[in-house]
Amino acid sequence: MKKLILVGALSLAALSAQAKDIVDTAVAAGNFKTLAAALQAAGLVDTLKGKGPFTVFAPTDAAFAKIPKADLDALLADKTKLTAVLMAHVVPGKVMSKDVKAGKVKTAQGYELTVGTTGGVTVDAAKVTAVDIVADNGVIHVIDTVVVPK
Repeated sequence: MKKLILVGALSLAALSAQAKDIVDTAVAAGNFKTLAAALQAAGLVDTLKGKGPFTVFAPTDAAFAKIPKADLDALLADKTKLTAVLMAHVVPGKVMSKDVKAGKVKTAQGYELTVGTTGGVTVDAAKVTAVDIVADNGVIHVIDTVVVPK
């Protein structure tokens, strides 16, 4: 009996030690279903499973729900625009919350995000609601609004 318990404990330890990239980490969180579907529609899953490191400002399902359904459906159907919107949430490198400074930050696609630090952290019009969700290839900061490049 003790051997079975020990084997079970080792199996659980081995499972928890498995690598989780940005995409797997977001999917496991459970509140990024729309983001995961959008990444798939845009063909960006492999990119964010790549070496990185990446800093992702990840909009929750509630953030995507702020977009009118017809507009969201149109965005999901337009791969070029969807890719631009999603990549506006990705910054090269691993930026932890303690290292965030107010100012302009260039995304992986060249869009400039405006980061504010007064009264909490904001990224363009989005509020950062959770920070430092570490993945093997970067970090996720949760935001409450989808950033749409101008």
